[in-house]
Amino acid sequence: MVTALHEGLIGITTLDPEETARTLRTLFGFRIPSSTSEVISNELSEISPSVYRADAALLFTEGKVKLAVITEVQRQRDDTKHWTWLAYIANMRARDRCQALLVVICPNRAVAAWASQHIQTGHPGLVLRPFVIGPDNTPVITDVAEAVGNIGLAAIAAITHSENPQIKAILATLTEALDHIDPEKAGRYAEYVTVALAGDAQKEMERLMATQTYLYQGEYAQSLMAKGEARGEARGEARGEAKGLLVVLEARGFRVTEDDRDRIMSCTDIKTLERWLQRAALVDSVDKLFE
Repeated sequence: MVTALHEGLIGITTLDPEETARTLRTLFGFRIPSSTSEVISNELSEISPSVYRADAALLFTEGKVKLAVITEVQRQRDDTKHWTWLAYIANMRARDRCQALLVVICPNRAVAAWASQHIQTGHPGLVLRPFVIGPDNTPVITDVAEAVGNIGLAAIAAITHSENPQIKAILATLTEALDHIDPEKAGRYAEYVTVALAGDAQKEMERLMATQTYLYQGEYAQSLMAKGEARGEARGEARGEAKGLLVVLEARGFRVTEDDRDRIMSCTDIKTLERWLQRAALVDSVDKLFE
């Protein structure tokens, strides 16, 4: 499901592949080819009914050496990914004839721990452990020079640390660092971070952006405000659909667990909620609602 968090984090990772490469070198020590980099198709399906689509894919090239980086954003556990993530890598290798690795960004600490698990494939010696970016391995960046030197990591870290007590200092550092890079790129980073944040952190980012003089005024500020209002309306509509779905499930006598309730109330995709609402009248269990 595409959410504002997905939109923001994937926007950051694909905005400047070189910045993403710098982030991966910093966090994991990857040796990434550095001559050229590009965003490539994230459609990783074979010619079959199954559709495999990663959130994003980047290709780094240096001479004959190529490396693909597949990026996924996970805001909650999804055990089906343990069956499809290896397919992403295998299909990328087959399609682009290159080495491939999987990076999963998890702003939630518990989800990051889940995503870091070894995935047993059944083949002896073939075990997949995704490289995970989460609150525990992204730095708290409150130094402007450090943020300017690795602006992609600073943007991602602002999101993974959105519940950190230092979030105001983190966001203040990021917005000041944006003042030192290309204005157009800075605007994109600022928008993606704002979209991905929620609650008080998002309000603080919007407040900081409103005080900037070089970038966030005029048309950009107005467009951001319009997007914020649209997001608010969409969230309100989604919340209404979610509450209606819970009423239907309870009226049919289903036991709705806390996990089910959280999954329904956290969904912001209207089409998904409408599909669940239609199924609610037909399924014989809550589990089948999500199939």
